[in-house]
Amino acid sequence: MCVRRSLVGLTFCTCYLASYLTNKYVLSVLKFTYPTLFQGWQTLIGGLLLHVSWKLGWVEINSSSRSHVLVWLPASVLFVGIIYAGSRALSRLKTSPAKICSALLLLAAAGCLPFNDSQFNPDGYFWAIIHLLCVGAYKILQKSQKPSALSDIDQQYLNYIFSVVLLAFASHPTGDLFSVLDFPFLYFYRFHGSCCASGFLGFFLMFSTVKLKNLLAPGQCAAWIFFAKIITAGLSILLFDAILTSATTGCLLLGALGEALLVFSERKSS
Repeated sequence: MCVRRSLVGLTFCTCYLASYLTNKYVLSVLKFTYPTLFQGWQTLIGGLLLHVSWKLGWVEINSSSRSHVLVWLPASVLFVGIIYAGSRALSRLKTSPAKICSALLLLAAAGCLPFNDSQFNPDGYFWAIIHLLCVGAYKILQKSQKPSALSDIDQQYLNYIFSVVLLAFASHPTGDLFSVLDFPFLYFYRFHGSCCASGFLGFFLMFSTVKLKNLLAPGQCAAWIFFAKIITAGLSILLFDAILTSATTGCLLLGALGEALLVFSERKSS
């Protein structure tokens, strides 16, 4: 059992690292700044893979009840906000005392970073704030509905379907649908390969996250997530163009300390 948990944790970390670095490469290096198309592609691939997994009997999906679907609809709207705002931000940026301290440290790090970021981009930080607000609202809505008749897989399946439909309709008003024709790497194999990888890696990250949460205690799950974030952040600094100052480094370390305290509080309460 211990070996199985370790394998699930390592699989999650690998998918987390590969998924975020691939997305960062497409959004910031290749500068594919068309989030309705990029996120629509990712959710389409994720939805198709999840549907195929369901038909093959690998996962169980129970979303036939219309009332359950309607109750989850606001969360799906927030999910679109999370992925859309996160994509826009990534293309432009790089209850217990312990939990309270963790939140304060993370807030302090996030608040200080814009004032010490030598690569400051106001538009990127704006979308980062929208992303965080959507994440917070999504988690609150998710917790308020527990115990829910929909499993994590059911919820993600509905999120995928709703995201594909909404982003497809939004691609024209936002201008992404026709602007993408001017994208300089549109016919390059490295762009095609990165987009395909991002779609599949996003699905595997979602699947491994669900497995991680179902198999491990909250404290152990938080520890693996923290480990994945630290590795991803470290490699991002090494692989991508980032200008680090002493103040920026201090903000990053403060944020890491906040995350570590959050892991400590989760392990203590579990």
